[in-house]
Amino acid sequence: MPFRKIINDPVYGFITIDDELIFKIIAHPYYQRLRRINQMAMAHLVYPGAVHTRLHHSLGAYHLMYNALAELKSKGVEISWEEDQAAKVAILLHDIGHGPFSHALEHVLIEGMHHEAISLLIMKELNQQLEGKLQMAIDIFTNVHPKKFLYQLISGQLDVDRMDYLSRDSFFSGVSEGVIGYDRILKMLTVHNGELMIEEKGIYSVEKFLVSRRLMYWQVYLHKTVICAEQMLQRIIKRAKYIKATTNSILNKFINEPISTVTLDEFCGLDDYDVLAVIKEWSHHPDLVLSTLCQGIINRQLLKVQFSATAIDVQILENKTASAASKLNLSLEDASWLVFTGEAVSSTYNFEDEHIHILFKDGTVRDISEVDNALINQNLRGKVRKYYICYVR
Repeated sequence: MPFRKIINDPVYGFITIDDELIFKIIAHPYYQRLRRINQMAMAHLVYPGAVHTRLHHSLGAYHLMYNALAELKSKGVEISWEEDQAAKVAILLHDIGHGPFSHALEHVLIEGMHHEAISLLIMKELNQQLEGKLQMAIDIFTNVHPKKFLYQLISGQLDVDRMDYLSRDSFFSGVSEGVIGYDRILKMLTVHNGELMIEEKGIYSVEKFLVSRRLMYWQVYLHKTVICAEQMLQRIIKRAKYIKATTNSILNKFINEPISTVTLDEFCGLDDYDVLAVIKEWSHHPDLVLSTLCQGIINRQLLKVQFSATAIDVQILENKTASAASKLNLSLEDASWLVFTGEAVSSTYNFEDEHIHILFKDGTVRDISEVDNALINQNLRGKVRKYYICYVR
């Protein structure tokens, strides 16, 4: 009897698992840890429904990959059974290297190491445990497999990763601007000269996808309050490292010992709950900066944040720092942990490194930005920047 499991997903309905290897991966403790990693970090402090996890997202991306591969095969694209399985494994594991609170604490807990590099380390470890059965998935994930379009489905301007997180994040946050026509985009996928492209009929769906992504970034991911909360979270870890705050938690090793001593098993034992537990513990810490930041996160008593179209004037920063120092009886150096500036950056379309190619009925290929009357055009070249300042209320 063929192997088959189904998972009920609130976004897509039923997700089918019809491969024993994939089921073994899902059942592995390294993968199950993703249940305890919040997909949208601190966004739930603004959008209370945004409490879904990395496990939700990776299963959703797997489902879209499942459908995308079926669509391409129905159009005559040559994809072997092994390649089909490997692409599904690769997308299932593409985010397995995320640490607590996903992007918010990336490069903070494990300094200088991108989550994709950690994902690769975990995939290699799983490959050993599963007797080499993940090697093709690793090749696709690292873009060394000869069929480039399989990698493009995982990482590109129009990959199934982005399709799922836009659909899922808009669903759970309740922000309808992020809704995309992922089903139509999947139907319009094709492969031409070895590269992933979109059929001419899918132009408007792709434009809607790009616009939705832009709106979601500024309305949700880069919402000023979300930015403030995530900066506070980062500063809790940085301050703890700075003053060498101790805890009985597993997090103590990440705070007070060289990162080079951390093992993969120890990293995979760390999740949002560990960080939240020490934040609650440190909310009573004698260091006023650390306890203020921790209480702010626990009780949602966040710093005041303001956006600006131009860089924040140094005099404003100095005045706010002096005010915080006076109000909390802190030195100017300590007060600077609670008063800081930064910038938020986002682009609608990457004109340099990645492209969405449209395949026309006459066989010609054009970048979507070059299509007649395209909504995505050269006027959208470059990145949009907003500057912000966070300070004590």
